[in-house]
Amino acid sequence: MEKNVIIIGAGAAGLMCAIESGKRGRSVLILDHAKKTGSKIRISGGGHCNFTNINASPDKYLSYNPHFCKSALSRFTPHDFISMLEKNGIKYHEKEPGQLFCNESSAEIVNMLHNECKEAGVEIRLNCHISEIKKQGSFVISTNLGAFQAESLVIATGGLSYPELGTTGFGHTVARKFGIRVTPVKPALVPLTFSKKDLGIFGELSGVSINASVSCNRREFRGDILFTHRGLSGPTVLQISSYWNHGDSIIVNLLPATDAYELFAAKRQSKMEMKNFLPQYLPKRFIQKWCDLYIQLKPICQYTDRELNKIARQLHNWEIKPSGTEGYKKAEVTLGGIDTDELSSKTMEAKKVAGLYFIGETVDVTGQLGGYNLHWAWASGYAAGQYA
Repeated sequence: MEKNVIIIGAGAAGLMCAIESGKRGRSVLILDHAKKTGSKIRISGGGHCNFTNINASPDKYLSYNPHFCKSALSRFTPHDFISMLEKNGIKYHEKEPGQLFCNESSAEIVNMLHNECKEAGVEIRLNCHISEIKKQGSFVISTNLGAFQAESLVIATGGLSYPELGTTGFGHTVARKFGIRVTPVKPALVPLTFSKKDLGIFGELSGVSINASVSCNRREFRGDILFTHRGLSGPTVLQISSYWNHGDSIIVNLLPATDAYELFAAKRQSKMEMKNFLPQYLPKRFIQKWCDLYIQLKPICQYTDRELNKIARQLHNWEIKPSGTEGYKKAEVTLGGIDTDELSSKTMEAKKVAGLYFIGETVDVTGQLGGYNLHWAWASGYAAGQYA
């Protein structure tokens, strides 16, 4: 079978690219090894699909080349995707600031994309396993469903996160086959794990949640952190994980909105013990453990100013050295990927290989938490779809 465009990957980026390419009158075929399309779309946002963030801008993305994403993001904005939803009658709401979710189900997004593909004449073949890709003028893709040929080939197979959905790093393998560089990859937006020593101390706090700010490598995020049976999770920890490297410590400000020393100064004459005073501001289970570890227990009135200053600094600068992450199985995205220096930021086409495009998570562009990664999928898919 011969087509103008073959897209490998029936996820967010691949479907968007197919729609846009099909609208231009191109004959488009999507191939995917999965049993259904849009697997990550379906589970996004707890099944309600955090489909974009109205604050999507280049500073919300990580890449060896931070300027690469600017072109695609400027040409397909959150409002462009919102317009698609409104045209299809899909209701949505803003959950956290900027984060947009479907009122009903993420299946609405998948159905919308299917309908748009159908209107654009796109053909989709699932349960398709690729054995070989060659370029003989055009691209020849050998599969269990037969051989397919196209002048343009788009790789939209995602990264290594969610291996239970069948992710394999296929896109990186294709890139290397054609001599295209791939930057180092690692799990991102992922829980961090405690060292053996810290797990023995804090493991029993599983389920405790604290509103705090967490910083690492000159980046800081504020929100909830959650103690788990293996380490730390919660939105703020997931955010900082993208900036954390093995061997780094993270700094947790347990009272980001309060000056701890001022709290102590206001209680300077109190006979209350610190472990009974601090639970007014932090979870009691955590404070009992924290006080046992870090301070001498006595009534507040018996501490010197120097001691109170030290306790305050400890509360604002609690240092933890994670042992690692929970890996791709728990990671929301893959950090790193196809080196953006190898691609045109306008078209997403490989500079070395005419007609070969890479989009979505397979590329070294990684968004922060909150709908940014799905928006990159839409934007990069849209960009490639104008040219593939």
